[in-house]
Amino acid sequence: MHRREFLKSAAVTGIAASVPAASAQTSSATTRPEVPGMIYRTLGTTGERVSAIGLGGFHIGQGSDSEASIRLIRSAIDHGITFLDNCWDYNDGISEVRMGQALRDGYRQKSFLMTKMDGRTKDSFNKQLEESLGRLQTDMIDLVQFHEIIRMEDPDRIFAPGGAIEGAIEARKAGKIRYIGFTGHKDPAVHLRMLETAQKHSFHFDTIQMPINVMDAHFRSFTKEVMPVALKQGIGVLAMKTFGDKFLLQSKTFEPIEALHYGLTQPVSVVITGIDSPAILEQALTAAKTFKPMTETQVSSLLARTKEAASKGRFELFKTTSHFDGTAANPKWLG
Repeated sequence: MHRREFLKSAAVTGIAASVPAASAQTSSATTRPEVPGMIYRTLGTTGERVSAIGLGGFHIGQGSDSEASIRLIRSAIDHGITFLDNCWDYNDGISEVRMGQALRDGYRQKSFLMTKMDGRTKDSFNKQLEESLGRLQTDMIDLVQFHEIIRMEDPDRIFAPGGAIEGAIEARKAGKIRYIGFTGHKDPAVHLRMLETAQKHSFHFDTIQMPINVMDAHFRSFTKEVMPVALKQGIGVLAMKTFGDKFLLQSKTFEPIEALHYGLTQPVSVVITGIDSPAILEQALTAAKTFKPMTETQVSSLLARTKEAASKGRFELFKTTSHFDGTAANPKWLG
């Protein structure tokens, strides 16, 4: 589906009735300002400078108050958050629509925009990418990642003839995207297989997104098993599931600021965190302003507190259940 066709259909369904087809925007890495009080890091070997706190895209598409979501996104950018996370399937496209609306009036030029595609075939990837470009009101997305690499066969499908990797590479050549990465939350073995498959095809990922939190070290640890491999290959590491929605916090073994400081202490480019209110935004900004790398003693003490609760993964539901698996509930998204 082309963007013009998507916008027509979106107006009919009510998803993006207010997205104008003529408001295409572009990004320039040289115009993104760095705001005092925010931390900025280099994204892998891309040379891009991005905020170490990333705005998670899922939560901003929830609820009926789109204007509040737009204000929240703009406030985050005004306070120095440049890395914006999203996904083609978040809230049936509403997350991308709202972000696209928020990025008008010069905000696109201040941001590093990332979204994700579920498609495993070239055709499904291309269709989803065109829809995302329309929703986000841009002709170019800074980073597109293959979403939910959670099955051992996902790498095979993406790198097969006619697979999604072909669509991504062609889109990059056409200037529709700049960088390519992948995400997943289920098992380190799947991430490692994706990296191995990429190497067999002489392909280098720019980014990799994975759970890195105060419980991960104790159970199916991406921090221990995947991050060292990614760093060795010069891949920018994006940390997610800091709170595992709110499930990790239910263990009552740590405080939110501690968890954010732990993530920022790791050798990651960005810690992506869900921000659904001004109070949660302020929490993330406070974590950045007060951040000092944790000492080994502090890290050991924190992990000792979470060890028992984390041992069987009962709070990391994204690893042990299908609760977070959107593509499992909607296999048609894979193509």
